[in-house]
Amino acid sequence: MPDALPSRADALALMMEWTPSESLRGHMLAVEGAMRAYAAKFGEDVERWGLAGLMHDFDYERFPNNAHAPDAEHPSEGVRHLRALGYPEDVLEAILGHADYTGVDRATSMARTLFAVDELCGLVTACALVRPSRSVNDLEVASVRKKMKDKAFARGVSREDVVRGAAELGVEMDAHIALVIGAMRERAALLGLAGSGPAGDPGVG
Repeated sequence: MPDALPSRADALALMMEWTPSESLRGHMLAVEGAMRAYAAKFGEDVERWGLAGLMHDFDYERFPNNAHAPDAEHPSEGVRHLRALGYPEDVLEAILGHADYTGVDRATSMARTLFAVDELCGLVTACALVRPSRSVNDLEVASVRKKMKDKAFARGVSREDVVRGAAELGVEMDAHIALVIGAMRERAALLGLAGSGPAGDPGVG
């Protein structure tokens, strides 16, 4: 079956093999969680959407593409490798579409969602790590909104992409942030964002 999904175990092994950086691994796992949460919300294929999140940056360290070449290095090189492994085209198109410079339209809900959660997951991670608890479990939407306005904080996170992503997806920003926080709380320990104390009540999100 040409459209069959690779197993998550195989995908995760490939991601880990190509990505030495713990922080980048954590980012992809965070985006995977957010993609799975949105797939469940939209009634879509949770495994398929999660796969796009898990693998979207797997080639970044090998092919960083500082020149933003549209058809070379990240993400194009990684997509070529995944295509050779039989990954579905809709997953590959979503991965290509999360980088504006590829010129690939975000024509599907999966692609728009991947773009919408990518930078936001980075911002939520940064917000959690500066809390006294170093945990996402007590992070609230208002704190993330406040940090969004602070341009000196997490400079690598594109606020423009966060705002545009939510607009393309057609979701309200606070609800969008809350869903991503909630998804990341569900795998807080996996992401290294459970803090040093008990997880406690995840609360609203």
